[in-house]
Amino acid sequence: MAIILMLLPALAWGILPLAVARINGKPVNQIFGTAVGTLLVSFVVYAVLRPTISLPSFILAALAGGFWIIGQLGQYNAYRSIGVSQTMPISTGLQLIGTSLIGVLIFGEWASINARLFGALGIVLLIVGVSLTAVHDKGSKTSSQKSQTSTLIMLILTTIGFLIYNAIPRAMTASGLVIFLPESIGMVIAVLLYILFTRQPEVLRAQASWQSLLAGIIFSVAAITYILSVRDNGVNSAFVVSQLSVVLSTIGGMLFLHEKKSRRELILTMVGLVLIVIGAVTTTIF
Repeated sequence: MAIILMLLPALAWGILPLAVARINGKPVNQIFGTAVGTLLVSFVVYAVLRPTISLPSFILAALAGGFWIIGQLGQYNAYRSIGVSQTMPISTGLQLIGTSLIGVLIFGEWASINARLFGALGIVLLIVGVSLTAVHDKGSKTSSQKSQTSTLIMLILTTIGFLIYNAIPRAMTASGLVIFLPESIGMVIAVLLYILFTRQPEVLRAQASWQSLLAGIIFSVAAITYILSVRDNGVNSAFVVSQLSVVLSTIGGMLFLHEKKSRRELILTMVGLVLIVIGAVTTTIF
C-alpha cells in the first residue's frame, strides 16, 4: 500500500495537465472547475475525518488556497500558449528553485556545509534544466518567439502564487488533511473574485467549467495521496517520487496532445527533464 501511495501523486499530477488541456474552454473555465471539484472532494474528506482547526489557521490555509489559484491559472494559460510539454518542466523547475530558496532564507534549512553545497548544486541543475526545456527553435510551429517570451515572464510571476501556497502551511501548526477544506474554500473564493473583477459571469454557466470538475478531482487525489505518502514513506521519498509527474506530463503532452518539437528541442527537453529530476533529488535528500 505504501508503494501505491508513493506512485499515485506522480500519476495524478502527471495526468492533470493532460486532462485539463483536453477540455474545451478558456483557462478561466478550467480553473473554476478545478477549484469547485477540489472543494467537493474536500467536503468528503472533512465528513470522514472531522478535523478540528483554529480560526487563524483556517484563514491562513484559505489564503494559501487563494495564492494557489494564481499559480495554477498561470499554468493553464501557458498550456494554451506554449503547450503542456514545455510548460510543465519550466513551471516545475521554477517552483523547485523558489521553494528551495525560501526554505534556506526563511525557514533556515540546509544548516550544514554539505547541505548548502548539495543544495546549491541542485539549484544550478534546476536552472540549467529549466533553461534547456525553454529552448525554442526559430521557425518552430510550437509558438512564436514573442508568445513564448511573454508566457515565460507570466509563468515566473505567477509561480510566486505557488511559492506562497507552499510556504504558508510550513509556518502553521496545522497541516496535511486538516487544512485541505479551508485551502479549497480559499481557492473557490479566489476564482469567484477573479471572475467578478474580470467580468466573466458566463463562466459559471459554461459547460467547459463544469467539465473541468474532473481536474479538481484529479488534483485532490494527487494532494491527498501525497499527504498520506509523506506519512507512510517520509517526506524525502514521497517528494522525490512525486517529481516524476513532470516527466509523465511532458511526454504525455507530446504523445497524447500531439505537441510537436524539433529534434533539437526534443533532445534538450529530455536532457532538461533529467536535470530537473536530479536537481529535485539533490535539493531534497542532501
